[in-house]
Amino acid sequence: MIDNEAASVIRDGADTEADVAILGLGLMGRAIATAHLRAGRTTTVWNRTPGRDGDLITQGARVAPTAAAALAASGDLVIVCLKDHEAVRSVLDPLGESLRGRTVVNLTSSTSDQARELAAWAADHGASYLDGAIMAVPQSMGGPEAVLLHSGAEEVYLRHLPVLRDLGTCLHLGTDPGIAALHDVALLHIMWGVLNSFLHGAALVGTAKVPAADFAVLANRWISSITEFVSAYAEQIDAGAPVAKDATLDTHAAAMDHLVQESEAAGVDVSLPRFFRGLVDEALAGGRGGDSYAAVVDRFRLHP
Repeated sequence: MIDNEAASVIRDGADTEADVAILGLGLMGRAIATAHLRAGRTTTVWNRTPGRDGDLITQGARVAPTAAAALAASGDLVIVCLKDHEAVRSVLDPLGESLRGRTVVNLTSSTSDQARELAAWAADHGASYLDGAIMAVPQSMGGPEAVLLHSGAEEVYLRHLPVLRDLGTCLHLGTDPGIAALHDVALLHIMWGVLNSFLHGAALVGTAKVPAADFAVLANRWISSITEFVSAYAEQIDAGAPVAKDATLDTHAAAMDHLVQESEAAGVDVSLPRFFRGLVDEALAGGRGGDSYAAVVDRFRLHP
């Protein structure tokens, strides 16, 4: 993995005035354009639906009437941030050979197979390709707290890093074009898991008139502590040795039963607690009640 700090040594002194074209001006696309403008880039923008570029014009952006015109008015770097993979193909396919010699950085959410497909398509048209995933909200773009995952040819990543890091902290995960998208969905999965658990918890304590804001203070402290479990369980998974050092699966199962009971008694939906409880059933049935919670990973491995 190559991060911002390591790559800055490699690319120190690189061109910091490169032009950039941005295709797509949704909330994130506009945030991307703003970050590049703030960094002093000559930035050309295009959007399928007119009217989303007013604030960018006042910041100095050049607006192109078509995607092809945006390419013609900029350098060799094209950043794409659209709704989905189908939208990306609908915009890029007509450009065809005009992408030859350019680099496409796709920051649109997709699957890993879609990223690999687009990388192959770009190569067929003489273009370089980097896939990317934005692990940040639009308001944080341009700051170090915004993390962007990239995958694709290392040389291409390093060549364009001075521009890419205008957007935040950049990480290069590997040469497989699909690995950034794979990490994206896996990390979003964690986000949804945490948020849904928080919302269920807020509903549960809310039955006792506890404000969600008060519960959030404790929830955030606990979420921070859970990172220690994540690191410990990751080591156990990689080693194939889920040894209980904090609590056994039997202990977790008993606490999950309490969660189900409390939810039922409070009139709060029990589908999520029951799902959690069901995850450990197979491990318990296999006699693994004394293992750590990391043993549940086998429940998700359809092909271990």
